[in-house]
Amino acid sequence: MRLIMFVFLVALTGGARAAPDGAALFTAHCAACHGDEGGGGVGVPLSMPSFLDSVDNRFLRQTIRHGRPGRVMPAFSALSDAQVDAIVNFIRGWSGKPAPTYASAAVKGDAAHGKVLFAAHCAACHGTRGEGGKGTGVTFSRHRDLPIIAPGLNNSGFLAAASDEMIRRTLQYGREGTPMRSFLKQGLSAQDIDDLVSYVRSFEGKKPDTRDTGASESPVLVAESSYSLEETVDNIKQAIISQNFILIRTDTLEHGLVPEGEENPHQIILHFCNFNFLFDALAVDPRVGMFLPCRVTVTERDGKVMVSAINPQYLSHLFNNDELEEYCKRMRGVYEAILEEATL
Repeated sequence: MRLIMFVFLVALTGGARAAPDGAALFTAHCAACHGDEGGGGVGVPLSMPSFLDSVDNRFLRQTIRHGRPGRVMPAFSALSDAQVDAIVNFIRGWSGKPAPTYASAAVKGDAAHGKVLFAAHCAACHGTRGEGGKGTGVTFSRHRDLPIIAPGLNNSGFLAAASDEMIRRTLQYGREGTPMRSFLKQGLSAQDIDDLVSYVRSFEGKKPDTRDTGASESPVLVAESSYSLEETVDNIKQAIISQNFILIRTDTLEHGLVPEGEENPHQIILHFCNFNFLFDALAVDPRVGMFLPCRVTVTERDGKVMVSAINPQYLSHLFNNDELEEYCKRMRGVYEAILEEATL
């Protein structure tokens, strides 16, 4: 009887799995970019009233699921549906209003006319091909008079998340607190707006970008040196200068990690930088500060001297920011030139 009562009580109370904690999930997965209270950071401000008033819960769910390929926002495919819903409910809690609802039917418009209107009214902010504004989406990379950079409208993640009706509503009324103004107030007709929606939706049929974003790259660049450890370090110093970089310091790899005097003298790290390059890259995405300034490591073991550096082109796919690709390719070229010059 006691066993039966215990099973019954467990079924009523602890047997059911606790509902996911939206606040905890947001802190773990979202706050680092969007801020603890949704005010924005590397990510866009989510608690902005005009944003919450204009996006439905489906848009939030799909955005979490699919992210924005190449636009910093990652896809959270590993979260369960219940966890995604918990995050959405937490975000929605910043608004005192119920979520808007939108019809799923496609808007009927003239995409060809919409293309003309897009060039005249939208391209200045959203790009000539709908690729979006420059930067990470926040004020890190522009003057602080605007809280958000125009999103990429040709992005597969955006197109999967936004219904035609939601896009129409945004065009009609704008988004207060951002550069997005009401197109009705700018003199466009309801049909003009439908034509714009149809043009934006036409991006969905374009061939997806199949560029290699670095995912197939090796995380580390490695070369074996034919010189001694000391000669290799001297060669790297000269190679750094020849690439128009400044040597910041040379140190043991274990400095600060083990008691002073116990560092392994056969593991050396060289720190160097080109500050113009650094500032340009930081303006594109502040997260590059995690691997810049640059570093090359030299190790000697069993008479073999190896030189290694991180592969920035591999990191570019982890950052999910297409604008960083060119910087990462350039930086990989610098590393390869230094490793080659120092070891051959």
